Amino acid sequence: MIELQIRAARPDEAEAVLAFWQESAKGTSVSDDVEGVTRLVERDPDALILALADGLIVGSVIAGWDGWRASLYRLAVLPSHRRRGISTVLLRAAEERFAALGGRRADAMVLEANETGRRLWTAAGYEREDRWRRWVKPLTG
Repeated sequence: MIELQIRAARPDEAEAVLAFWQESAKGTSVSDDVEGVTRLVERDPDALILALADGLIVGSVIAGWDGWRASLYRLAVLPSHRRRGISTVLLRAAEERFAALGGRRADAMVLEANETGRRLWTAAGYEREDRWRRWVKPLTG
């Protein structure tokens, strides 16, 4: 395994995080801009967890906690660094954060078409829950 630094993202890293997601993450979000990432990190400084190797972002996960739910988003690993245990380390950090905050269950958002992601989540012990569907409404035009 490569030597990783696991730490929370800083507001000044928003552009680097967005560039990383462009290369490494599937799908996009309405919040995928500098303002959205900066707002996340400023509101909850420990929510966006990064894995760095030699100063390069090689992995990320958003571990969002609202006091009620523990939600996981944007688990991504740089394609050139996959299959080295980085997602496992990131998930462990996220789950430890949730446990320390009193979280009882973690939920992950996974794109239906992301077969690799679905296999990763299954291997990490997460199960698909078919009883629920996500309902969304854009708040801006």
